[in-house]
Amino acid sequence: MHCPFCRHPDSRVIDSRTSDDGLSIRRRRQCPECGGRFSTIETASLNVIKNSGVVEPFSREKVMAGVRKACQGRPVTEADLALLAQTVEETVRQTGASQIETNEIGLAILGPLRELDEVAYLRFASVYQAFDSVEDFEASIAQLRVDHPDRRSRSPRGED
Repeated sequence: MHCPFCRHPDSRVIDSRTSDDGLSIRRRRQCPECGGRFSTIETASLNVIKNSGVVEPFSREKVMAGVRKACQGRPVTEADLALLAQTVEETVRQTGASQIETNEIGLAILGPLRELDEVAYLRFASVYQAFDSVEDFEASIAQLRVDHPDRRSRSPRGED
């Protein structure tokens, strides 16, 4: 790590602390040449391989933007979207891979979105999984009913 003050090519770590979310480490450093102190933040890089072959850094904001469209008109808050994006990032980081394909991110979104809002899940799944017919929707709805039989008895507006 080059010193930001004198550009000396080395520095000494004085203190290291893990961030609250555990995804980064803050290091306090000191330059042995000029004595200047500075902080660095280290994170594990995670890159996304898009369908076009382009590689770009993972972005929670892009996850939120994609899911936000499926949640339009639904009772889903920005905080819900942020939590979902964090869950997706944690899931893909747990694979240990430094590069992940967009398809795997989509799969990681489906589970948490299904728990958050089933209608938004169906909207997202219909685009992501390229539903071609009403039968595709029916099959997905039937699977939701199998997985959550207690939700079938609710009225359409969630009133009991």
